[in-house]
Amino acid sequence: LAGEIASVGAMTATFVKERPLPDRPGEMREVTTDDAFEATVRFASGAVGTLEASKVATGRKNQNTFEINGSGGSVVFDLERLNELQYYSRGDEGTEQGFRTILVTDSVHPYLTAWWPPGHIIGWEHTFIHEVRDLLLAIDKGEPVYPDFYDGLRCQQVLDAALKSADERRWVEVPSEE
Repeated sequence: LAGEIASVGAMTATFVKERPLPDRPGEMREVTTDDAFEATVRFASGAVGTLEASKVATGRKNQNTFEINGSGGSVVFDLERLNELQYYSRGDEGTEQGFRTILVTDSVHPYLTAWWPPGHIIGWEHTFIHEVRDLLLAIDKGEPVYPDFYDGLRCQQVLDAALKSADERRWVEVPSEE
């Protein structure tokens, strides 16, 4: 959403070192996954950003958010509020400036024609139906579909650089697109 990530500085933490084996009461196993992850990223454009993940954040059900702030405005999405988008525009009149909630359940939403009347929420499961729809339409039209394998590769390259950064406690460059 904000362009290619060029470098990353990250850290990880494991708070719970052992967990019980679900199928063997009384036996414990070593935990080999991280409970928390923090990273600062530099984009190829010069923008900066932060990434955070936690398996132990109290009170969160399935929070997966992104927030993009620019000189002209900001946008915020939170998966726990799947049908809403928070939007701020510096172009608004001074008396109207502030974040506003945009509901994506209006008739102009590109997927709503496949569902019920406007104003009814769309659930988590519908996102997978939309993915299949986009794939089938792309195949039918002979067009590429996104995200694609390349997007997955770029994501993995960022994740690998972040883990290396956390292990080595230094900034790590993400391989260039070439």
